[in-house]
Amino acid sequence: MMSALKMIAERIAECGVFSPMMLRATNAGNATMNIKVGKEAIAEASKKLSNWGRWGKDDHIGTLNHITPEDIVKAASLIRTGKVFALGIPLDSNGPQTGLFGGRFNPIHQMLATGTDAIAGQQDWNKIRYADDTLMLCVQGATHWDALGHIFYEDKAYNNHDAKLIDSRGLSVLGIEHSKSKMVGRGVLLDIARFRGVKWLKDGESISNDELDTCAKQQNVSIGRGDFVIVRTGQMERCLAEKEWGGYAGGDAPGVKFENCYWCQDKQIAAICTDTWGVEVRPNETTEANQPWHWVVIPAMGLCMGEIFYLKELAEDCEADGIYEFFFCGPPLIITGGTGSPINPQAIK
Repeated sequence: MMSALKMIAERIAECGVFSPMMLRATNAGNATMNIKVGKEAIAEASKKLSNWGRWGKDDHIGTLNHITPEDIVKAASLIRTGKVFALGIPLDSNGPQTGLFGGRFNPIHQMLATGTDAIAGQQDWNKIRYADDTLMLCVQGATHWDALGHIFYEDKAYNNHDAKLIDSRGLSVLGIEHSKSKMVGRGVLLDIARFRGVKWLKDGESISNDELDTCAKQQNVSIGRGDFVIVRTGQMERCLAEKEWGGYAGGDAPGVKFENCYWCQDKQIAAICTDTWGVEVRPNETTEANQPWHWVVIPAMGLCMGEIFYLKELAEDCEADGIYEFFFCGPPLIITGGTGSPINPQAIK
């Protein structure tokens, strides 16, 4: 049987352009949806929510296309106090990676030249004394963006690109470098932990579309086209408080439900980010697929996502002044053919 995405590709080829009729989603995120999550639901969502061809056959940035220059200018007006919040975690050996997923490891920092070298006179031949170093890391090992070539649905990546185009040399399509000037705009924090009146959500607790909307309403903030939506569960803060990462990077976690893919499409957001390893709830809502929400939002929708965000100080300030919107900036490193990029995103109020 032909896959849902292959059928979409043929339809796009017939029409030549994206048609909104191809992604019409019922109950598009305005209320909790009753979805039996599995491969059938994944195929249905991939068909309804596909953005293949929407911004042309050569599109590599997906939902970042929602952001306009006018949006960025408007977002800049949100800077009123000059407060800056760094949302990245340190790139060091104390990070969350334990090899639980994909053999990922924490950054390895090594010195190439040191002050002891200088004092010993080992550099004097070069007529300068200096320190230098190198860093080996997994691009998705700390706070990071996922590139659109990170996840496949069957044998296809976003926008009908063949998975074979992504090989040992890197991503010849959909690499993170295409987003080098796109990660800027209006940021919105949805503090689900504070909304529930807890320090942090428990692992395995899910967040519905209805709860996201209700939280936004209580915070007196709206979600709109081109926004960078940041969801706080408090999971990272729990790990830091307990001084134990445990299964943070690949184990059980609080997160959005599968239905969230409809919410993201309905709101036309640019990106969704969280303080967890993988945005969606774990254990997943099905055993038929690992990370079923990922199967839809990256290869079908082209949704940008940020993971492992540090949100403690930003959340405290938002609670104190009651303002949950801000200017957001988080450009990736220009890693040619990269499946993602480490970042230190900034929220500026």
